[in-house]
Amino acid sequence: MKKLLCLVTTLSLSAFMLAQEPVVDTTNVEKLEEVLIKAVRVNADSPITHSNLDKENLAKRNLGQDIPILINYLPSVVTTSDAGAGVGYTGFRVRGSDASRVNITLNGIPFNDSESQGSFLVNLPDFTSSIESLQLQRGVGTSTNGPSSFGASLNILTDAISEEASGEISNSFGSYNTRKHTVKFSTGLLKDHIEIAGRLSKIESDGYIDRASSDLKSYFLQAAYKSDKTLIKAIAFGGVEETYQAWNGIDAETLESNRTYNSGGMYTDEDGTVRFHDNEVDHYSQDHYQFHWNQKFNNNWSANLGLNYTYGRGYFEQYKEDQDFDFYNFEPIVIGEETINTTDLIRRRWLDNDYYVMNTSINYKNESLDITTGSSYSYYDGDHFGEVIWSQFAGGTQQGAHYYDGNGEKREFTIFSKATYRINNEWSVYGDLQERFVDYSTSGLTSDKDPLEVDEKYSFFNPKAGISFKMNAKNQFYASYGKAHKEPNRNDFENGVTTPEKLDDFELGWRFNSQKVHLNTNLYYMNYTDQLVLTGALDDVGAPIRTTSGKSYRVGLEIDASISLLKNLTYKPNLAVSQNKNEDFITNRDGELVNLGNTDISFSPSVVVGNILEYSPIKNLQINWLSKFVGEQFMGNIDSETSKLDSYFTNDINVVYIFDKVPFVESIAISGMVNNIFNEKYVSNGYFFTYDDTWSEPDTITTIEGAGYFPQATTNFLVGASIKF
Repeated sequence: MKKLLCLVTTLSLSAFMLAQEPVVDTTNVEKLEEVLIKAVRVNADSPITHSNLDKENLAKRNLGQDIPILINYLPSVVTTSDAGAGVGYTGFRVRGSDASRVNITLNGIPFNDSESQGSFLVNLPDFTSSIESLQLQRGVGTSTNGPSSFGASLNILTDAISEEASGEISNSFGSYNTRKHTVKFSTGLLKDHIEIAGRLSKIESDGYIDRASSDLKSYFLQAAYKSDKTLIKAIAFGGVEETYQAWNGIDAETLESNRTYNSGGMYTDEDGTVRFHDNEVDHYSQDHYQFHWNQKFNNNWSANLGLNYTYGRGYFEQYKEDQDFDFYNFEPIVIGEETINTTDLIRRRWLDNDYYVMNTSINYKNESLDITTGSSYSYYDGDHFGEVIWSQFAGGTQQGAHYYDGNGEKREFTIFSKATYRINNEWSVYGDLQERFVDYSTSGLTSDKDPLEVDEKYSFFNPKAGISFKMNAKNQFYASYGKAHKEPNRNDFENGVTTPEKLDDFELGWRFNSQKVHLNTNLYYMNYTDQLVLTGALDDVGAPIRTTSGKSYRVGLEIDASISLLKNLTYKPNLAVSQNKNEDFITNRDGELVNLGNTDISFSPSVVVGNILEYSPIKNLQINWLSKFVGEQFMGNIDSETSKLDSYFTNDINVVYIFDKVPFVESIAISGMVNNIFNEKYVSNGYFFTYDDTWSEPDTITTIEGAGYFPQATTNFLVGASIKF
C-alpha cells in the first residue's frame, strides 16, 4: 500500500513539474443555452478554482451509479454510499465539507433542501443521463442562488437542444443484481425552432449491504423554442426512490466478522425469534417544474428569467418495539386488572413540502467588460408529521391520526452583481457583491415531540474579488478572495444553535496550458468563525449532528492535470494535501470541560489523490484506469483513535467501445466497469459518539467512546450497452 501511495503521489507531483491544464470549457463560443447558467458559472480564465465535466466524460461510467460517485475523481472530492455500491443514498464531501455545505443548482435553480440544506440526489435517479455539463467550484466560488457555498458549489446544466431527431436505449447490469434501463428521445428542431425531448429511467439494486435495496424511477421532459436571439425551455423532471434503510452502520467487531450486516428493521417476535421488517424503507417522490426564458437583445445585452416549482413528499417507515402509549396519544387498555400501555408498532414519519423559486438576471458584455446583475427569490413550506399505520395494541386511536405535527417556512431573497473587467491582454479583475436575506420560522413539534418555535431573520453581505494575470499564451496566474455566511439548519436549531457561520476564503492559482500539458494548481486558506463541524454522531434518522467549533481553518494545495504522454495515451492526475484544524477546541471529558488545543476537523483527510489513465489502442476503443487514495481521517473533533477511519486506495477499470457502422442505427456503445479490482475492504464513512457513564463507579463520570462504520463494496462490476438511433 505504501509503495502504491508513493507511486501515485510521485506521478501527481511529476505532473506538477511538467505543468498541464485542467478540464476546460470545450468551446470559447458561448452557446445560447449556456447563458441559462451564466449567473452561477465561471469561464476558464476566471480567478475562481473550478473543474468541468461534460456529457461525454460522464457517459463513460454512467451505468447506474449516482452523481456523487461519478464526480469521485475530481480534486478534493471524497464519496460514500450507504448501500456500499454507489446506488441509492450516496454522498460526497469537498475539502472536507459535506453536501449540506455544497451549493447545488440545476439550470441555476437551487436544489439543496431548504431546511436540512442537504442535497439528496437519490431523489433524481439517473439524472446523469440528462446532464449536458456540470461545473464544480471549490471554496466559496462565485455568488450563486440558494444557500452559501462553504466547501464548494456544483452547478448542473441539463440537456441542450438537439438539432437532429434521435432516440437512445440504454441497459446495464452488474453485481448485487444491479440494473438500469433508460429510454431517451428527441424530435430534433421542428421547423427549425421547436424541440420536444424526454427520458424514462428505472434503476434497481440489491446493494452490497444486506437488504440495502434500491428501487428508483425517474423522468425528464423538455419542450424548447429556439431562434437566433431567444431560447425558451419548459422542463419537467423528477423521480421516486424507495431504498431499504442502511443508515445504522456496524461496530468494529461486526466490521471484521460480517461487514455486510444491516440491523435496519430488526425486531424480536413473540417467540423470541429475530426478524427484519420487510418494509423498513425510505420512500420519497420529488417533481420539478422549470421555465427558462433567455433573450439576447443584441451583441451586448441579454437577460434571463427562471421559474421553478418543486413538490416533494415521502416518508420513512420503521418497526418499533415496546413503545409507550403516551408518546403516540394512545389511551391505555384495561383488561381486568391488567393495564396495557406499551406496544409494538409500525410508524411512518413524513415530509410534505412545496418550493417556489424565481431567478432573474441581466448581462452586458463587450470586449473588455462582462457584468451580470441578478436576483433570486424562493419560498419553502414544509410539513413534518408522523402516523402509526399498524399497532399490536392501540387504544382510542383513529386511522390516519398524526402523533406529531410540525411546519417549517423559509423565505430567501438574494441580489448580486458580478463583473469581469479586462484591463489589457494580460490583466483582468473580477468583482462580486451579494446580499442574502433569510427568514426562517417553524411551528409545532419535532419528531421527538419537543416544541420547536423558531423565528430568525438573517442578512448576509458576501463580497468577492479576484485578479488574473496572463503572463503569456501558456501561463496564467490568479488570486481571489471570497466571504460567505451560512445560517444554521433545522437540526442545528433543534440542538439550540442559532449563530450563523462565517468564512473568509483566499485562493492563489497557476494555470499552464500547452499542446500536450494542461495544469491547474492552487493554494487555498479558508478561515472560519463559528464553523458548524460534524460531531461524528448521527440522529435517529441518520442525519449528522453538528456543533460550533469557534475558530477553525483549512489550508491546502490542489493540483490537477491532463498530460498527453502519447498520441493515444493521456494521464489525468490530481492531488490535494491539506491541514484542517479546530483552534482551541473545548470538549466535555469525564465530567469536565477540557481545552484540547488544535484538533483535526472531522471527516477531513489531509491527503486525497485521484488518477485517470486513458488509453485508446485502436479507433473507438478506450480503456481507462482510475485510482483513488484517501488518507486517514477522524470522524470526531477530539483526535480520538476510536474515531479514526483508516486510509484506503481503490482502483477501477472502465472500458468503452463504440460500433459506429451498424445497419439501421447510428451507433452502439458497449461499456463496462470493474470497481475496486484489488478487492480493498475499505470504509469511507462512519460515525463517532461519546456518552457519560455514571453507573460503573458511583460519584464518578467517565466518558465512553464508540464508533460505527459504513463498509463499501469489494470487487464488483457493471456492464451496459447504449443504442443510438
